[in-house]
Amino acid sequence: MIEISKDAVLVYEDEVLEYELPHLWIRDNCSCDACRVKETQEKQFILSSVELNITPTNVTEDQNTLIVDWPDKHQSIIELDSLNKKDAERYPQWESWDKDFLPSYFDWELFLEDDNEAINAFNALLKSGVFVLANAPQEPESLEDLAPRMGPLHETLFERIHNVSVDGHVYNIAHTSKAVPPHNDFASYSAQPSVQALHMLQNECKGGHSVVVDGWTLLEDLKQDHPDYFDILVKFPVPFREFDEDNETYSNEPIISLTSSGAIKSFRFSNQLMQTINPNTENLKDFYIAYHELCNRVNSDKYKATFRLESGQALIVASHRVLHARESFVPSGKRHLQDAYFVLDNAANNLVLLKQKNH
Repeated sequence: MIEISKDAVLVYEDEVLEYELPHLWIRDNCSCDACRVKETQEKQFILSSVELNITPTNVTEDQNTLIVDWPDKHQSIIELDSLNKKDAERYPQWESWDKDFLPSYFDWELFLEDDNEAINAFNALLKSGVFVLANAPQEPESLEDLAPRMGPLHETLFERIHNVSVDGHVYNIAHTSKAVPPHNDFASYSAQPSVQALHMLQNECKGGHSVVVDGWTLLEDLKQDHPDYFDILVKFPVPFREFDEDNETYSNEPIISLTSSGAIKSFRFSNQLMQTINPNTENLKDFYIAYHELCNRVNSDKYKATFRLESGQALIVASHRVLHARESFVPSGKRHLQDAYFVLDNAANNLVLLKQKNH
C-alpha cells in the first residue's frame, strides 16, 4: 500500500511501514535518463530547480519500482530494491584482533596477476587492516609494481619510496637499530596516508621483528572502559611535526577521528612526532590523563602482534587503523627496507570492481 502524506510518500508492506520517503528526496533521487547520465549514473538534476514544498500528484508501484508523477509532468523512477543495499555490504566489515593475530600471506605475483588472489588480499586488508605479500622481488623500487592493483602511490614531501637502513644519515629512529614504538606514519599531515607498504629487501639481522597493533580494537576497549577519556581524545587537538633538511610537515589534529555516525574513522598516533602542547591550553590536564591511559594500551603486550618480516616480503597495513612498530635488532648483517604509501579508497574500490568482474 502507498500513501501520500504532506511531505513524504509512505510505502507499506503487509500493513507495516517499510519506507517513509520525503518528497524532495524522491525528486532528488530519480533514476530516469533525464535526471541521471545513463552511462555513468551521475546526477544531472539540480534540487533548487523545484519548489521546497513540491508534492506528487500520483504514486504507483510496479514490480518493486515506484513511479511518481509530479505537477510539472515529470515522472520519477525509484527502484525500491536498491534501497536495501546498505553501504556495509559494499565492503567487508572490519574484524578486531589482539596479540594472537597472524596476518594472511599472499603471493606477490599472484596478487598482481590473479583476480581471486587480489580479492582475498583486499578482503584481508579491509577486515583486519593487514596482509603480507610473500615471494616479492628483492630489487629496489619494486613497490612501484603494486600500482596497477593498489592504485597510484600516495606521494609526500619526502621520498616517493623511502629507504630504511642503519646508516650515518639519521633523521628518525627507524634509521637506527633501536626499537621503534607503535605509530602510524605522517601524523604530521592533516590527511595522513591511509595505506603503507613496508617491503623487506634484505633481513640478515638477529631480532628486529615486526609488530602491528589493531588501533581500532584498542580504542573500542578504551571507549568501553573510559568513555570520558575517549571523548577528550576525539576533541583535543594535538600538534605533530616531521622535518628534515629540506622539508617540514605539521598538523594540529585530534588523535581520534570519527565518522558522521560516531564510528572510528582514523587513529593518529606518533609519540615520536608529537610536539609540545601550549601549557595554557584548556583541558590540558584532562587530556594528559586520557593520553597516559592511551599510551599504556598502545604499548601493552595485550595488543601487540609480533612476527618476522623476511627478505622478499612486504607488509601492507591500513595505517588509519593499524599501528606498526619494530623490535630492536643486532646490526650484524644487512637489513634494508623500503616503504611507500597508497590510498585505501583506491584499494577498496578496486576490490568492488574485481568482485563485479568475477561475479
